[in-house]
Amino acid sequence: MKSRETLIRLKKFQVDERRRRVAQIESMISEFERISSDLERDIKIEQDRPAFMIRAISPIRPMPRRRSSGATTSSARRNDLKVQLEDAKAALGEAFEEMKKVELLDERNQMRERAEDDVGAPTEPDIIAMMGNTARA
Repeated sequence: MKSRETLIRLKKFQVDERRRRVAQIESMISEFERISSDLERDIKIEQDRPAFMIRAISPIRPMPRRRSSGATTSSARRNDLKVQLEDAKAALGEAFEEMKKVELLDERNQMRERAEDDVGAPTEPDIIAMMGNTARA
């Protein structure tokens, strides 16, 4: 009985841990998306500046019009996290299924134990008959 309860608690703990991991990855993805959009906005602002302002800053060569390494890095990291998120969700699903299997097994065992207890225990008519026999004796 104790080992089943321990196993159920362990499975629930594993499910909770995996839920926390999924939430953590989703939060990190959200943060990288925010950073990426901020960097994209900053790049757009720089690219939309009038040409004379760029030449005033650097008269020899104009500012390069490419994506910043920070934006590229944050996008790559975000994409990596999306893969990790899918893996974490799959692991969460597996842990949840394992937990449900253990809970169903425990429920069946409890029902079987109750049925066994009911078979061995005297029924109400048996108790009445025993009470009648002791009163006559």
